[in-house]
Parts: sequence; C-alpha cells; structure tokens
Amino acid sequence: MYHTRLALPIFAILSVALLVSGCSASKKTTNPPTNTTGLKERQFRQEVVRYALEFVGTKYKYAGTEPRTGFDCSGFTSYVLKQFKVTLSPASSAQSKEGSSVNLNAVQPGDILVFGKNAQNIQHVALVVERNSSGIVVVHSTTSRGVVRENVTESAYWRPLLLSARDVIGRRR
Repeated sequence: MYHTRLALPIFAILSVALLVSGCSASKKTTNPPTNTTGLKERQFRQEVVRYALEFVGTKYKYAGTEPRTGFDCSGFTSYVLKQFKVTLSPASSAQSKEGSSVNLNAVQPGDILVFGKNAQNIQHVALVVERNSSGIVVVHSTTSRGVVRENVTESAYWRPLLLSARDVIGRRR
C-alpha cells in the first residue's frame, strides 16, 4: 500500500512534466531535405541496381533479351532499365551513345559502362552497381559466366577495354 501511494504522485508529476515539455514552444522542428529530387534519383538508382542483381547467375545468350532464355550484355542492360521505364537500345554500340557522358570518377549506380578497343569498336556494356575505393563494381552478362557482379577496374581483362560511361537514368527526368 505504501508503494502505491508514493508511486501515484510520482507518476502524475512525471506525466505532467512530459506533457509540458512536449508542447513547449521552443521545441525545434527539422525541415525536410531541400534536395528531394537528388534523394529520389539516388533511391531510384538503388532500386534499379537491386533489381539487376537478382539476375546474377542467369545464363548468357547471344542477342538474348530476357531472363527466361538468357541475356547478352546489352540485352541485359536494356531489359533491366526497361522495367523502370528507361528505354535503351538492345545494341551495345547504340547504348554507348545514349544518355549523357559521365566521367569514370563520377559514375553512379545505374550508369552504363562502355567497353571496347575504341569508339568505333564497342564490344561490351555493363551496369554500374557502385563506385568505391577499390574501383567500379558492375553487374553484367559475360559470354563465359553469364550475369555476374564484379569489380571491372581490378580486372586484367576488363580494365584495358574500359572506354567510357553514360548516364541513362538522369536523362529520364
């Protein structure tokens, strides 16, 4: 009984204190981020990448444009982005000219990397997953392994062929 009599007044005092402090005029409010377009685009790019990574392990098929039968490199990038209403040609040479040019040091998730011997001999495209301190990680469909995730800037095979990058997502806005 003693504890109940003591607990009730303490509870009442704490409740009033919480209510008063919650209604205080000096309570600070946080403003929403002013760059919501940038935030929305980053989220959109991450959704594209998450979806693309679901296809890791899908087999390679020359001129393949769908997961059921397999993908070639440009069929893969075209298919993934089409699901997000970003239209790309299914040909790597055409993809190498779509969107806008991006410096390799500034690529973002969802950008396209272009590979080849030179601009007249485009051989491959890949979708950027991330750029980190180790280099550029992509998801792409390779002739030897199908759809894989790998760091192409650490690859003795891919790094010498890396020509350029294209932003095909930023143009859709």
